[in-house]
Formats: sequence, C-alpha cells, structure tokens
Amino acid sequence: MGESTTAVSPIADGVVPWPPDVVAEYVARGWWRGVPFGHELWAVADQAPQRVALVDGDVRLGYAQLVARSDALAARLLDDLGLERGDRIVVQLPNCWQFVVLTLACLRSGIVPVMALPAHRHHELSYLVQHSEARAIAVPGTLRGFDHQAMAADLAAESPVLEHLLVVADDVRDGSIDLTALAAEPSPDQADELRARWDATPPDPRDVAVFLLSGGTTGLPKLIARTHDDYVYNARRSAQVSGFDASTVYLVALPASHNFPLACPGILGTYLNGGRVVMLASPEPERAFAVIDTEGVTVTAAVPAVAQRWLHHAEEHGADQLRTLAVLQVGGARLADEVARQIGPRLGARLQQVFGMAEGLLNYTRLDDPDDVVCTTQGRPMSDGDEVRLVDELDPDVPAGTPGSLLTRGPYTPRGYYRAPEQNARAFTPDGWYRSGDICRLTPEGNLVVEGRDKDMINRGGEKISAEEVENLAYLLPQVAQVAAVAMPDPDLGE
Repeated sequence: MGESTTAVSPIADGVVPWPPDVVAEYVARGWWRGVPFGHELWAVADQAPQRVALVDGDVRLGYAQLVARSDALAARLLDDLGLERGDRIVVQLPNCWQFVVLTLACLRSGIVPVMALPAHRHHELSYLVQHSEARAIAVPGTLRGFDHQAMAADLAAESPVLEHLLVVADDVRDGSIDLTALAAEPSPDQADELRARWDATPPDPRDVAVFLLSGGTTGLPKLIARTHDDYVYNARRSAQVSGFDASTVYLVALPASHNFPLACPGILGTYLNGGRVVMLASPEPERAFAVIDTEGVTVTAAVPAVAQRWLHHAEEHGADQLRTLAVLQVGGARLADEVARQIGPRLGARLQQVFGMAEGLLNYTRLDDPDDVVCTTQGRPMSDGDEVRLVDELDPDVPAGTPGSLLTRGPYTPRGYYRAPEQNARAFTPDGWYRSGDICRLTPEGNLVVEGRDKDMINRGGEKISAEEVENLAYLLPQVAQVAAVAMPDPDLGE
C-alpha cells in the first residue's frame, strides 16, 4: 500500500474521560490496578511457560510461545510497518490463532484493535476504517465464499489513511502482508530482547486497549473505547464470578471479536488465570461436540440459538462427548425459561446466564444460585461498583418489581462513545449513566429479568441489527418509496 496522505488524529481526542473523583474511587477500591494487559498476561505466562495456552486445529502454542509470538508481532508492526502507539487496526478475522496473537500484540504495544466481525462487508468496514482512522486492517483471504482480501484492497484504495492489509490466507496477494508469517515465533535470544523492550515501554493503563462495537440502533455501530484498567477488571472479575482457574479449558465458538467470548470472561479471562483457549471456526454442534470431547473443554459461551441447536443435536445423538463440559454460558439475547431448564438435564452442564453489553455492565447468574434463579433470571451485576437504575419514560425510578428502562454506570462502563457527541447526548445522562435500551425488572433477590427493548433493534441470534440502518439502505433503492424493518419471531434465531 502507498504511504498515508492524511494525519491520524490522536486517539485521546475522541475519548470521553471518567471524572477524576470517580477514577480515584476505582483505584482506591482496587478495581483499577494500574497494570496494562501485557504485564498481567505475561506474568501469568512466567508461572507456567510450557503449559498449553492456545489450540487451533493442529496448532498448539504454549504460554511462552504465545507471548513470544505476540512480542515479535508487536515489534514487526512498529518496526517493519511503521505503526505507532495509539494507531488503530481494524481486525476482521475468524476464530483462529492469528486473531489471538494479533490481539495480544496490540495490547502489548499500544496499537488499538477495532473489533470488526467476519459478517461485516464494505458498508460497515468502510465506516469503521474512516471513523477510527485505521492505518491497517487484518482480514481472512476467502471466507465462506466471500473474498475479504479483495474487499480490503478496495477499502485501501478509497481511504487516505489505510496503508497495510494483513491477510490470513494461503494465497496472500501482491500488496498484502502475510499475517501468519508476521506472527512467526522469534528465536530465544530475540524473545528475551523483545520481552525486555515491551516490559520497559508498556502502554499507560488509562490508554485505550481495544475498540468494541456497539449493537446500536442508530445506524452504523459506534466505537466503545475500553481502557486497559477497565477491561482488565472486566475480564478478571468475570473470571472470578465464573470460577475460572488454571484448569479451565475455554472453547471460543462465537465470533472472538465479540465482547462475550473476548473478555466475559472469554479469551482474556482465561489467560489471566493460566487456562487454555481452544479456537473453533463455528459453533455447529457436530464439530463443537467433537472438539469439546477431544480437548476436554470445561466451559464455553453460546447465544440462545446455538444452545437450542446443541440441545437438538444432543437429543438425536446423545451428549456423551460433553462429559467434561462443566459450564455453558448463554447470553447475547434473552434465553427462554423453558429452554434454560433443558440445558442441565440434556447437556449435563451447569447453565450460567450472562446479560451484558459491550458498553460495560455485566450480569451473571452465580454457579451456586438455585436452579430457579439460573433458569428464570439473567443474573445480577458482577461488581460491587456497578450502579443500576430502572426508570420510566421521564427518568424517575420505577417501583420495586416494575419493569423499567435500564440505566447503569460503574468501573468498566465508559462514559461515552468515541467521537460521537450526538449519540452520547442521547445514550448517556449528564452525570454519566448509560441508557442501555433494555427493559428489565428486578427480583427481590437482586437479579435482573430482561423483558424487552425500548430501542428499535432486531436481535438475530445475538447479533444486534439496527432497524433504522436496514431502512436507510433500502431507501437507497429507487424502487422503494417507504419501508419499515420490524423484528419478527423466529424459532431458531429469536428474531
């Protein structure tokens, strides 16, 4: 790619800061520890360098290999490609070992990944590149019949700032860079030098660690800036609530760039506790059951549509392959009570309901909760620092037990979207409460029950689709005079 012709804005210019008094409280309470992800994860690797950290098909990387590759990739992104701390890279990779190494390299070096999804196409990615001013993009070659590499080349041709196309493929074309080769393992001497380099020059813990995407209702997704301090706490506390430890074997079957499988507790929560991550391209039950059996998977995450497919598969073929699966986390959409009650008896795993958002607040049913709580609620906030209100249309709190719109703030809920003042004025109150758009009620025990949405959004198998965006695209067609996109019930996908 050619050299950039437009300067990239400093990332801090678009980030809404937490108030200083709030930061002081989070530090004093020990929620923010002032340690960037690289230091946290590499310290775990030191404790068991030979333990298997990452499995992707035939690829098996120990902790020492994983962090060495990540350190080397971080150096090559800066030294060979000329990226700098604070630069953005759009990451649109399927579930593969390269995704993990690239994500850790970014966390280590201070390059900020923008977590796109494999299903995104030119429309969404063009916006993400432009809005984040990304200097690089990482894509697969051809995935499910679609040529992502060609699309990335088109994006680079259109963008004044996008310079580097990193590709995971057997046929990396001219003008693209082979990400697999770029993530090659360094020699032991090089690994020691790189370790010393990155240990000495870590990102600031208050810096942005990752950009997540909102499941927003107002057109294209908004960027959620998660800092090292808040996102380390997000992953660490999630892992505590979910019982993760060094024996955890976590299967990534949902798209890894989602907040749920990335850090709730997900990949990062597993690594903070010395466990093993197993990557799988798809949650289709035949393959997933086989991998759970082969790798001894103990916990994984699913959306309700996937959980239902697993139940059907177990009914037809049995669940013997799931004998090691202790916990099945289900989130992303409301899980029907009658489906929830089937998971334990038919899959043999403990259900843990997870209700949360990339904007912050996470609720979990606890592993020792009574079955009725686990099957009929979406859990309670994971942190003592989480503040939750349920309000009516005019913002007064509703009476106990009455459904209301969910407002929240806390030590891992940012105070605004990135470079989005108009959306921030609608989605956040002046005193920092985030309006999630969920209608919930609170049980006497403090658990939330999700009753619906107060926003115009379609939840298709856990993927949030803006009805407004669909309508706006339809209006581009000259044949369309009026259009309304409406969520309809679907037996498999929910809507």
